[in-house]
Amino acid sequence: MDSKTIANGIIRAVAILAGIVALGYFLYLIQTVLTYLLMASVIALIGRPVVVFLRRRLKFPGTVAVLTVILLFLGILVGLISLFVPVLVEQGKNLALLDLKSFETNLNQLKEQLEALFGQIPLRFDDVMKADELEQKFIKGLEMSFIPKILNGVVSTLGSLSIGLLSVLFISFFFLKDSHIIQKILLAMLPESKEASVIHSLQKIRTMLSRYFIGLILQILVLFVIYSVTLWLVGVPNALVIAFLCALFNIIPWIGPIIGLVLMVLLTMTSHLGQDWNAVILPDLGWVLLGFGISQLVDNFFSQPVIFSNAIRLQPLEIFLVILISGMLFGIMGMIIAVPGYTALKVILKEFMAEYRIVQRLTRDL
Repeated sequence: MDSKTIANGIIRAVAILAGIVALGYFLYLIQTVLTYLLMASVIALIGRPVVVFLRRRLKFPGTVAVLTVILLFLGILVGLISLFVPVLVEQGKNLALLDLKSFETNLNQLKEQLEALFGQIPLRFDDVMKADELEQKFIKGLEMSFIPKILNGVVSTLGSLSIGLLSVLFISFFFLKDSHIIQKILLAMLPESKEASVIHSLQKIRTMLSRYFIGLILQILVLFVIYSVTLWLVGVPNALVIAFLCALFNIIPWIGPIIGLVLMVLLTMTSHLGQDWNAVILPDLGWVLLGFGISQLVDNFFSQPVIFSNAIRLQPLEIFLVILISGMLFGIMGMIIAVPGYTALKVILKEFMAEYRIVQRLTRDL
């Protein structure tokens, strides 16, 4: 092997590496668009059977059937949002009726009991809860300039959410109208020799992701049942709505269950404000923690193994590393799309790069 061949090999390897880095950076820059595409793909996967039913059974025209499904998703979204309005109103009433003096007394009693068990606690609740001092600190630190910032933040957030929603619905419309649109784009970009591999890969990805999302729905349903029973036992108002919201947070790996636990604890406390800490609030919090612990045991040792092992055949270490890396690169949204994205990537690698040993090891279970 002469020096020219070696030099050409090095240049080629550097060029390939540079191309991979450039592609990764480009994908990082357009991560919002990729998120819209992935969300639209999920909606298309879920809504496609409904479109087929409307077209074949009810004889809807293609465009009308797709628009009906889009409106159905919008109705579900509006319905979910409207479910949480009574919860916010109820908690607002509880806070408005809070007797600060009685609350301060309960906290001091709790502090004394904790000191009897664990020793002296430096925190003084009576100093923290004095309404006059809180009011003075608030007035002293109040700057009217924060109001425009809050308004700008609210307007910016609403604008971003509106753009995101419209973008997802617009993309979903075309995905539902033509289920093979992605396949057509890929076939137009790749040589004819790869046509069979592309079709086979897309069919396998569609099948595995359909199983994954069905399993995810079952996982959320199991958590919803456990959370509902727990909150109903402790007498939290709107237990079903709160349980559904907390179960929905479980879509976010690792962080979601913690958010759900914090939300359940806070809503349990605010639902029993003014009642005795020892007799009511602390026992109820204990039941909430117990129910949450049971739900996580069921989820970690039953729901997730069934979903990830049987549906998409991923090992626990793979899942951990993929979620960790995706979270570091793309934040919370990266954690959500990590598992389905990695599943699709493994299918593509097996179809187009099966000659490499590392690919064979990673995809041997597919």
